[in-house]
Amino acid sequence: MEFSIKQSSPEKQRSGCVVVGVYEDGKLSPAAQLLDKAAAKQLSALIARGDISGKTASTLLLHKLPGITADRVLLVGLGKAGELNNKTSVEILRATFVALNATATKDAALYILDEGVGKDAAWIIKQAVFAAAEQAFRCDGMKSKPSKAAILKSVTFATLAKPVAALKPALDQAVATAHGMELTKTLGNLPGNICTPTYLAAKALALGKAHKSIKTTVLEEKDMQKLGMGSFLSVTRGSEHPAKLITLEYSGGDKKQKPIVLVGKGITFDTGGISLKPGGDMDEMKYDMSGAGSVLGTLQAIAEMGLKLNVVGVIPTCENMPSGKATRPGDIVTSMSGQTIEILNTDAEGRLILCDALTYSAKFNPDTVIDIATLTGACVIALGNVVSGLFANEDRLAQELLAAGEQSHDRVWQLPLWDDYQSLLDSNFADMANIGGRAGGTITAACFLARFTKDYRWAHLDIAGTANKSSKDKGATGRPVPLLTQYLVNRAASK
Repeated sequence: MEFSIKQSSPEKQRSGCVVVGVYEDGKLSPAAQLLDKAAAKQLSALIARGDISGKTASTLLLHKLPGITADRVLLVGLGKAGELNNKTSVEILRATFVALNATATKDAALYILDEGVGKDAAWIIKQAVFAAAEQAFRCDGMKSKPSKAAILKSVTFATLAKPVAALKPALDQAVATAHGMELTKTLGNLPGNICTPTYLAAKALALGKAHKSIKTTVLEEKDMQKLGMGSFLSVTRGSEHPAKLITLEYSGGDKKQKPIVLVGKGITFDTGGISLKPGGDMDEMKYDMSGAGSVLGTLQAIAEMGLKLNVVGVIPTCENMPSGKATRPGDIVTSMSGQTIEILNTDAEGRLILCDALTYSAKFNPDTVIDIATLTGACVIALGNVVSGLFANEDRLAQELLAAGEQSHDRVWQLPLWDDYQSLLDSNFADMANIGGRAGGTITAACFLARFTKDYRWAHLDIAGTANKSSKDKGATGRPVPLLTQYLVNRAASK
């Protein structure tokens, strides 16, 4: 899908559809007023008859209005004037693109920037691009008869008075982020028999070939054995597919600039191992590589942006399967850091691969390390599917991520990382256990990872509740690519 920005008057806009706003009290937006005047007050007459209420996210499609150049006009309800917020703004934008995609229009012009729709124009552009991309995305490519591609191919963000040039960077960043989200969603939706560790490694290598700014390296199991990654390798023992450790080094900043390292959990399918999961919804364990997918999507996005920053992606990827060779509950392994771990539950495997990847990340002399993982079901119980869980060993880093979450509408909520919880990981036989019991499961998982991140600024994002949807809306969401890209854009701007 193509996106552009231009300054123009709606009644003269040559387009398949012009989109303007209507408020709940019957007030027309400035663009709608111009259309109304050109169409001999027909919009006012529709409102007077009650054909559109202006209620938030309501829509009404009109055809061939007199005095209007565009083939169609889409009226979108903006709710009560002055009462817009982030939630309703996103609802309005999603409803807009649902309505547009239900028509045969190939191009549309949206006159909603001047309203702000609850936020500044740059924020609206980003959310509109995400909404458009969401409607255009197809996840049924493996069906014998996949659904047709979206008819809407071109979107113009039209404005009456805003300076267009100032909004172009926001548009470019939004489009690149949407492309990154598409990659993340596509990988997440693939089944485990296709999206194996080897498949992820091939995708990472392809990303390096597509962008000269990215150098991709793939380590094999023999390389990990030499590095002493006993914790990581304990997870992959039961699988026929070999584990991979993928690194992607994006060089966009000065050579002396310390990189930001993104570490993504890449369990391509998680049965729970010997601690076997219940059968219900186990198919969704293909999404246990969503952290890895978000790292690949974010690297693609910033490479497309040409972001002036150095970023490294580290992806430990393997399967967690039961077999005669699989790790048993009670086994003790030695991590790359030299710390020993008693594995009380083989289904707490994400932290076992992440801890070695976090130790490995220190080799890059990082400015900051952020790991992203579908780590705990406890996070879903605590926060639902609205926000991701956030932990950090520095308050400033936590605030930076919270702010980026608000800017991108890909929000996070900070949870405590207090030493009070560390004793729950005590083991009689090793330096630590890999679980701390039912109480505070999200927190003790983060506390486990914290033991391997004492040498640098670090944050942990638990995306178990936000990486994918279930039930009838089952599918990957592409989160937290918007959050990560916004954080990196902010960091590049601060240099």
